[in-house]
Amino acid sequence: MPHASPLFRRMAALAVALALPLALTACGSDSADEPAATGTPTPAAAAFPVTVEHLHGSTTVDKAPERIVTIGLSDHEPVLALGYKPVGVTDWFERKPFTDWPWAKDAWGDTEPEILGLREDGVKVEKLVALKPDLIFAMYSGIQKDNYDQLSQIAPVIAQPKDHDPYAAPWQDYTLLAGKALGVEQKAKDLIQNIADRFTQARKDNPQWGTLTAVAADSFKAGQYSAFQKGDPKSAFLADLGFQIPEEITKKAGQSNVAEFGSEGLNILEVDRLVWLTTGTEPHGRIKNDAVYKELKVAKEGRDLFLTYQDPPIGAALSFNTVLSIPYAIDQVVPLIKK
Repeated sequence: MPHASPLFRRMAALAVALALPLALTACGSDSADEPAATGTPTPAAAAFPVTVEHLHGSTTVDKAPERIVTIGLSDHEPVLALGYKPVGVTDWFERKPFTDWPWAKDAWGDTEPEILGLREDGVKVEKLVALKPDLIFAMYSGIQKDNYDQLSQIAPVIAQPKDHDPYAAPWQDYTLLAGKALGVEQKAKDLIQNIADRFTQARKDNPQWGTLTAVAADSFKAGQYSAFQKGDPKSAFLADLGFQIPEEITKKAGQSNVAEFGSEGLNILEVDRLVWLTTGTEPHGRIKNDAVYKELKVAKEGRDLFLTYQDPPIGAALSFNTVLSIPYAIDQVVPLIKK
């Protein structure tokens, strides 16, 4: 598992890495293996052609796609939930095998997609081209217009939802955008409603959360901390449970998805519920032993919760925060945050 740096840095790394191989024609890695079978369903032909709008304009999908590639870090999950199996993906957490996430295993079945690149290295374009995609999803990728135009020469591209900053669109928007592009808009709406019902029940069972503040945080290096603003998927999940995300954090984050600070700024985490998301358990001890942190009421009163991105992968479920991962996240987080 690579170092879990703040999400904004992950996104920036992906965008830069994507730009380089697309500007060139190859980045010098080995050729892609033989593409895997898709197992893609075939919706009624009457649903196509469909035209969807996104940040960089509009894209028309002429017929039901058979070879889908997803380059956004979580794009494969709404696509999977809608019944399609991408042939190529970007690997965010380097879980092996890629399909081993507990909320996604059944949807993938025996299919294992081609890994087009890691979140820090970006997409290897020659692998993407070798897969001969007929539709590319780049929704949760922060793709810029020039990269979008270059990718569109390979296949139709679905960029991030419009009217939102990159990586800040609600999970509902990603799901609905994917549903429209795949000709299964009603299925997308049904999935969204099912998740909305789950959140509604969680809030009904815990009405006190509506009056409480909560923050999702990370510490990727000793003495350095990050708090995720309300547009980040992890904070959005807490907000869907009913918690209030402090405006101070969102304001401090600015154009980033995280507010960053040292030990001297830890008082910004003085909230009712504090959820730490870290790579492994090693950071837990050093966070708890930080002299400033130990003096916070949220720490003294045990209102902090420590989760990992993997093993168990609750943190990853919150990071993805997709229509596929949210049910697992609700099942895991609600009992823990109630303690």
